[in-house]
Amino acid sequence: MPLHPQVKAHLDRLAAINFAGLHTVSPEEARAGARRLTAASVGEPEQVAEVVDRVIGTDIGDIPVRIYRPIGVPADHGALPVVVFFHGGGYVLGDLDSHDGLARALANGSESVVVSVGYPLAPENKFPVPVNAGFAATAWIADHAEDLGVDETRLAVAGDSAGGNLATVVALQARAAGAPRIGFQLLIYPDLDFRRTNYSITEFAGKYGNITREAQEWFMDNYLRSEADKINPLVSPLLEPDLSRLPPAFIMTAEYDALRDEGEKYGERLAAAGVPVAVKRYDGMIHEFLRHPFDDAKAGIADATAALRAFFSPGGERA
Repeated sequence: MPLHPQVKAHLDRLAAINFAGLHTVSPEEARAGARRLTAASVGEPEQVAEVVDRVIGTDIGDIPVRIYRPIGVPADHGALPVVVFFHGGGYVLGDLDSHDGLARALANGSESVVVSVGYPLAPENKFPVPVNAGFAATAWIADHAEDLGVDETRLAVAGDSAGGNLATVVALQARAAGAPRIGFQLLIYPDLDFRRTNYSITEFAGKYGNITREAQEWFMDNYLRSEADKINPLVSPLLEPDLSRLPPAFIMTAEYDALRDEGEKYGERLAAAGVPVAVKRYDGMIHEFLRHPFDDAKAGIADATAALRAFFSPGGERA
């Protein structure tokens, strides 16, 4: 279908700003620009019952997290489910603030505690530092469930874009290590194949709000140590040969997103490996649509949180 009118109006506003190409600026300049864009384009965040910033001491060092407790859940409810959330931004951009609104919506909609992880960014911290930090934070949350007031038997990982990549590879690491026990994956337009060769990544580059091919290379050059890292399954989980015994997943893609095809292909491979998975494409939508005040963003968040609630319900370990 055509671009949704709300999306087209948003992209027209962006085009009028005429941003410099990402590949022409430093990571610091790109981060400053991303913060300004978020402030201008993201609506008023939802109210939640509580937001707490803290620093957790993991095996690999201190990691900042932001903990959201949902509104409307009685104080005597007992331990709540927990979602470990990783923000997007190509491993170079984004932080706890940039995805504050999405984390709040996920907490309220899923009636769970969301722990948003401020993993270290590249190029200051290249692969595998962010991956190791994501896994360490997830393990810490599971190990400290009682302290956090959460139920470690109902633990999900979630993330958007690069955060979806991180959620995916943390699930792979947890399977390899045998812990922590991750029960569900919410993968929001995840970045899963750094070869950058599929149809949507090549056809949509520089169009519909997607970054250009030069910007794709800029992100990868900042994150990766070498060309060989591109085919490491902890960078490109679509290339992991064995996807069996992974947690059930809900994968969200967008029709005009350059990352669309790899997310959908990953869903096909999970299903072929016997993993319960649901994949939904949002027609007329673009990358990062959940973070914008589009009508379909509300519908997408409702779908995402319904999938989480289904997993968190008794006997609900299925997509």
